[in-house]
Amino acid sequence: MSTTNSIATSAHPAGAAGQNDHISALRFITCGSVDDGKSTLIGRLLVDSKAVLQDHLAGVQRQGETDLALLTDGLSAEREQGITIDVAYRYFATEDRKFIIGDAPGHEQYTRNMVTAASQADAAVVLVDATKLDWQNPQLPLLPQTRRHSLLVHLLRVHSLVFAVNKLDAVADPELAWKHISAALERFAQEAGIAVHTTVPVSALKGWNVVDAHSGWCGYTGPTLLQILEQLPNTPTDAHLPLAFPVQWVEKFHDSAVTTQGRRVFWGRVAAGSATVGAEVQIFPSGQKAVVAQVIDHARRAGSVAAGLSAGITLDREVDVSRGDWVVAAPVAAAVAEDDFDTPAAASAWPGRKELPATIAWMDDEPLVAGRTYWALHGHRWVKAKVRRVVHRLNINTLAEEDATQLEPNAIGHVELLLQEALPAAPFAQARVLGSLILVDTASHKTAAAVLVN
Repeated sequence: MSTTNSIATSAHPAGAAGQNDHISALRFITCGSVDDGKSTLIGRLLVDSKAVLQDHLAGVQRQGETDLALLTDGLSAEREQGITIDVAYRYFATEDRKFIIGDAPGHEQYTRNMVTAASQADAAVVLVDATKLDWQNPQLPLLPQTRRHSLLVHLLRVHSLVFAVNKLDAVADPELAWKHISAALERFAQEAGIAVHTTVPVSALKGWNVVDAHSGWCGYTGPTLLQILEQLPNTPTDAHLPLAFPVQWVEKFHDSAVTTQGRRVFWGRVAAGSATVGAEVQIFPSGQKAVVAQVIDHARRAGSVAAGLSAGITLDREVDVSRGDWVVAAPVAAAVAEDDFDTPAAASAWPGRKELPATIAWMDDEPLVAGRTYWALHGHRWVKAKVRRVVHRLNINTLAEEDATQLEPNAIGHVELLLQEALPAAPFAQARVLGSLILVDTASHKTAAAVLVN
């Protein structure tokens, strides 16, 4: 569970924040290698956007100077060691946008924390430390953690990725370093098939091109990092797909006198499609069919609820539904040709699957080996899952798919999973919620892997 530190109080007047209430807040993370300046960058965003009050700044002084990293490094171990261990969230607003920032750890051993933060993000800012690279070399190699985090962001379908080249003020020739590093990032993105929104040179320590522009520095004349973030879109929901609704909680009304509909409300967050009154649905895995009689939102207001939002659904009759079940769109009958005498079976929008080819980010301390059994969590449903085969491991340096019999901690690879019970799983590229699972060790109960269905 991520540690959420205390929220920095916004110094903007209520009117300024109210101007952008109609715009969805952008949830983004900062990631990259160790000591690239992620916490300092967030501190700079908060300070220069006037999102931190003076008494808060006074509490992060070291030897008479403000240590911006301490604005997010809230755990005592983080302050003592000078590293980020857990994800820390900060909230601030400008006149044009509201933001939720997640400061993800850079250490390889905390990759699981970074994956957790990225799975909920609309955008990712991957920091690159210019002082750690052979910036004089036109063919310079990138740091492994820069490549790993960029690949994970891409695999997790984070909608926008921004490269921020930091500490260019600390190299002898900032313009040459910027030219070579930005070219290396572009080559890597093309080889990996990663779509990059933009690349920007910054100095988190001095504040150049973070909130305030430093015109002409490194030959760059584009927008600042904050201006880029203000224009990034939120992650599109899967509202255009058929309904898929994982049941999280069942609310009972045994004393209700209403007999025209069921007397239970099924609560959860719509994973795909939209919950609307009158829609024909089917319960997974029982296969029972019903019609949606009522839909209410989190505030118990009646009306349709789209993907990404919480809802309560009441059906037109009593059916056996428990936590972990899915309410999905009813099967649709296939079209029948005039000369076809066989009536085809109705096709389910989200058919159950027991065999899953998947991309996996392995996060356990012990290597993944074929044959082991884990608990798999899909929506709110737990099933046993066996790793039938490790297909290959992704080499983050060459991007080659290498033959492998196991996956080491923090490795990324492809596996074949065999489930004890069928799940309405879909490719992650099609449906974000239905295409994602986690594996949990049956003995230690630790989260072992993030799984993306292929």
